[in-house]
Amino acid sequence: MVVGDTQRPSLGERVGNFHRLLDRGGRSRGGSGLGRSLAALDGLNFFLADVQSGLGPFLGIYLLTMPGWNAASIGLVMTIGGVAGLVVQTPAGAFIDRTRHKRALVIGAAVGVSVGAFIVTITPSFPVVAAAQLVIGITGVIFPPAIAAIALGLVGPRGYTYRTGRMQAFNHAGNVIGAAVAGIAGYLITIRAGFWLASILGIFVIAATLAINGRLIDHDLARGLAPQDGGKDTPSGFTVLLRSRPLLVLAISVLLFHLANSAMLPIMGQKLALRNTGQGVLFQAALIIVAQVVMIPMAILVGRRADQWGRKAIFLAAFIVLPLRGVLFTLSDNSAYLVGVQVLDGVGAGIFGAVFPVMVADLTRGTGRYNVAFGAASTMQGIGAALSTTLAGAVIVLGGYDLAFLTLAGIAFGALLLFFFAVPETRPARDIPTGGPRATASPETG
Repeated sequence: MVVGDTQRPSLGERVGNFHRLLDRGGRSRGGSGLGRSLAALDGLNFFLADVQSGLGPFLGIYLLTMPGWNAASIGLVMTIGGVAGLVVQTPAGAFIDRTRHKRALVIGAAVGVSVGAFIVTITPSFPVVAAAQLVIGITGVIFPPAIAAIALGLVGPRGYTYRTGRMQAFNHAGNVIGAAVAGIAGYLITIRAGFWLASILGIFVIAATLAINGRLIDHDLARGLAPQDGGKDTPSGFTVLLRSRPLLVLAISVLLFHLANSAMLPIMGQKLALRNTGQGVLFQAALIIVAQVVMIPMAILVGRRADQWGRKAIFLAAFIVLPLRGVLFTLSDNSAYLVGVQVLDGVGAGIFGAVFPVMVADLTRGTGRYNVAFGAASTMQGIGAALSTTLAGAVIVLGGYDLAFLTLAGIAFGALLLFFFAVPETRPARDIPTGGPRATASPETG
């Protein structure tokens, strides 16, 4: 686009410009503003890892050391944040579709989560922790759709699968380092150190977000618009969510997946903490690190092979390992064994984080409602996650940790069946590579 032109180029012309920039390898040159913005996006995902979670996995361990807390009350207070996020998830996605201030949303959310993580360390009473979880739940739902929109707006649909896998890899790498620092500091200094770390990293998230050139974000591409067959550039209405049966079934499958998955890590951390007095934070860090290390190659695999192998085949592996993990957790109380089983979480979560936004993008391509659809599907995910900790906590009180793991494993098996039989392959036919494996290895040069 020439500065001073009075006629705005069509979406098709802008997509063509993005593709030509990809083909020239502009991302790899140090002088490329787009290259710098993509590097900042990598940094954003790296530092965001612990900020986004608000050190949630450590919260249960921390509260177990405080008077007046048990598994049921911990599960309830963690559910509060999840429910708060559910209320704003879909409206947040709709707003992200419309706004051109996506970077400002990420910055505001980082501030909210950082403050919430710090508040927990002041007075760990139920009202204070509940208020902190409320803040973290409301602001935390901004990150996934906003960052996905920024990435899609920078690289377009052709480079989105690779970019999503790359972002997830950086996010998991950040989680590894953050969990290691939080675990060691929590053991040697104070368990509150992990929450302080999350607050400090919020500053780096803000700096990385500001380093992304907002003028390079195509806000039409960011919402999933594409040239229509009739040449019209008109986004569809909200009815796209109700009219897409594959999207609805995918969302239900995701709900069941997270109903089974979300509680497994925190309650396993609680179980190890009760059996290893004074070392709970170290075991929780080990559980996180083992999983996150495995998630990195899983995310890279998705980014490089999902266009070639298809989305469903890869995603199915995540649904298979989840019930297996729940059952294996009940077979031994050996700490090393339980940490080893956590490798399966790395497989499942690593695949999930990279494939899920791509499948939603596939199902909404050309509608202009990617972010609201992503928000709605993430709301279903949040419902499962919010109920998971409460369900597991109640089952633990009634029948113990093993019964809770078997209950979650049963739900996971139901999710597997639904996904296998009812969710179709979403990869568009035009995205199937024709040039062999190297054709999709890296659609970007940066």
